[in-house]
Amino acid sequence: MESLIECVPNFSEGRDTATIGALRSVISSVSGALLLDYTSDSDHNRTVITFAGRPEQVIEAAVRAAAKAAELIDLNNHRGVHPRLGSLDVLPFVPLGAATIEDCVAIAHRAGNRIWRELGIPVYFYQAAALRPDRVNLEQVRRGQFEGLREAVLVEESKRPDLGGPALHPTAGAVIVGARKILIAYNINLKTTSLAVAKSIAKQIRASSGGFPAVKALGLPLLSRGLVQVSINLMDFEQTPLHVVCSEVHRLAARNGVEIAGGELIGLIPRQALETVPAAASVCPDLHPESSIENRLAAVRNKIL
Repeated sequence: MESLIECVPNFSEGRDTATIGALRSVISSVSGALLLDYTSDSDHNRTVITFAGRPEQVIEAAVRAAAKAAELIDLNNHRGVHPRLGSLDVLPFVPLGAATIEDCVAIAHRAGNRIWRELGIPVYFYQAAALRPDRVNLEQVRRGQFEGLREAVLVEESKRPDLGGPALHPTAGAVIVGARKILIAYNINLKTTSLAVAKSIAKQIRASSGGFPAVKALGLPLLSRGLVQVSINLMDFEQTPLHVVCSEVHRLAARNGVEIAGGELIGLIPRQALETVPAAASVCPDLHPESSIENRLAAVRNKIL
């Protein structure tokens, strides 16, 4: 079985098409880095790109992407509903095929070292790549965001980056680099402007509040669409399947007298997870066979060949 590494950088730009295009292009400029997917959202003001390749290719593309993001994105001018700490905010590496999480930890540390050494952007490590137990969870690392942490790092040693600093980069902030298993990011939009409803539903389904195991969720406003959103991360789809969470969001929304406006997959989904959904497809719209990592990888390779 082939060893490949998936990389899913999250950039703090979801509105400027020229910047988004430049980020995609710089990743594609690395021979062997296979661009699989990208999703942008103007309310989040965020773009998530998915690419894959062998370790050296993926590291090179990630470092080039970090450099391009720092060149084009100034966090001092960034406004969006999604939490963020860096122009390139989060940089996770994910094992595919015969690759292991240990492989990804080593890759994350190598990429992080290059980002600090070559670009002068401080780095925090999270999830399996974390160097401290209090930095395993992404939300803990990012708490305070760019504006809060750039002040905190100057006076609180415990808040300082793992590499570089103590000050954050003045415009690019810091990059949060990690290694993790495949994550499913799925958003459900609600036909209401009540942020309280979205936040209440998110609280009831997320693990940290006693909800479903391995589920993270936020309630966010979508001002441009006159909606609110329950933004969901499934950290382990085998432990908690996607359709189970979607069904519960539908139930809780109905209990609040709120209709579902739709759902959206951010990035790609493992074929194994996709195959568990069809019977409940009505509660999980926007899922298609071409949304699977395996099918997209095969399609991109066929185009190249």
